[in-house]
Amino acid sequence: MRQIVLDTETTGLEVRQGHRLIEIGAVELLERRPSGRTFHTYLNPGRAIDEGARAVTGIEDEFLLDKPKFAEVVHDFLDFIRGAELIIHNASFDVGFLNAELAMAGDYGKVTDHATVLDTLVMARERYPGQRNSLDALCKRLGVDNTHRDLHGGLLDAQLLADVYLYMTTGQVVLDLAFDAGAPSRNHVSLQGFTITARPKVLRANEAEAALHEQRLQAIDKASNGATVWRTLVDESVESGQSVA
Repeated sequence: MRQIVLDTETTGLEVRQGHRLIEIGAVELLERRPSGRTFHTYLNPGRAIDEGARAVTGIEDEFLLDKPKFAEVVHDFLDFIRGAELIIHNASFDVGFLNAELAMAGDYGKVTDHATVLDTLVMARERYPGQRNSLDALCKRLGVDNTHRDLHGGLLDAQLLADVYLYMTTGQVVLDLAFDAGAPSRNHVSLQGFTITARPKVLRANEAEAALHEQRLQAIDKASNGATVWRTLVDESVESGQSVA
């Protein structure tokens, strides 16, 4: 299974008012694991950025003047997403802007002509009804570290969303896909350019604790007239010479 976790930033909130894309960030997952491949580009929208958009992204008009227009990267973008399942938070927003850009760039159809779309906002609302389900709220609820997200960013938000999606769909430990510009505050190991939180330290019982545990097991076994399952397993393993550890 090939999935692309995607996020965009725009000059404003309403595509019908002529607002345009200014950033696309995407992370590839293969069989639900990061492949190490990403797609990231800033875009020259050919218009001014609204004050609200500048405030949340930190992107200024001057920064985008030498960046490519969408029509210049459309082939690379479609090659990256083609045949994949796109995972997007509040997908109608991003897909609406992408469809508008595709229409202006030429005869490229719509996003859904090239890939399927899964909306994690819809998924979150079904799983957590009546609760806040923004990306920040989900990061907090699921234990995804987003402390480095001072501003919205296409690639950063895609990496955070990948963590959120994997956690929501499997309950597995967070993969910490989002890159960290500073020194990590937790133990991590590398995974093809991403990071995964190290396993917690295992605390084993000492001799006194193990003896008390054995006494408790014997009491339970006695009360059940020898019908406890673990005693049966231990007896069978001893007879066969195998370990039950």
